[in-house]
Amino acid sequence: MPIKFQYNKTSLQGLEKNLKMRVRTLPTIKSKESALRLEVKKAKSDIQKLEEALEQKIASYDKMLSLWGEFDTSLLRVKDVKMSIKKIAGVRIPILDDVEYEIKPFSLFNSPTWFADGLTHLKELAQVGIEREFYSQKLILLEHARKKTTQKVNLFEKVQIPGYQDAIRKIKKFMEDEENLSKSSQKITKLKKERMMEAEQ
Repeated sequence: MPIKFQYNKTSLQGLEKNLKMRVRTLPTIKSKESALRLEVKKAKSDIQKLEEALEQKIASYDKMLSLWGEFDTSLLRVKDVKMSIKKIAGVRIPILDDVEYEIKPFSLFNSPTWFADGLTHLKELAQVGIEREFYSQKLILLEHARKKTTQKVNLFEKVQIPGYQDAIRKIKKFMEDEENLSKSSQKITKLKKERMMEAEQ
């Protein structure tokens, strides 16, 4: 969108003020963008690690696959997921604090001996899965903020700052031309007066 302006001092001052503000803000936005870029990279790496951990845990249960058919899945459920909010590079991110589990009472004598270990394994699986979900949300929020910040950097660098500079240049040129015309017309008027005075004498 082209920058609207008028060929006068007020418009020039407004444009200069806007340009100064953008030039001053640009380094801050750029540093925010690079911080977000770093955080996105870190979040992707964390997700990768959690996915590998999840795959390893699932692979370790493959040996017990035939036994899982006997397992009562209603014994364990996630009761509550406690979280807090943390600001990372100005973006509000949910952080996993704790996961509370509810274990239904079961008879150790009437159930297979591996049920207690099975519950521990399931808890670990659930924990990694929930953490992965939090990191996925973190990545989505950070990616969105990074894209927005990159757009703002591009808008300032490639559109607004050059646009304001161009508009200021046009106004200054116009005002210089007007001043030169005014001086020229004053000289012409002065010369006419001098000639008229000479003619009268």
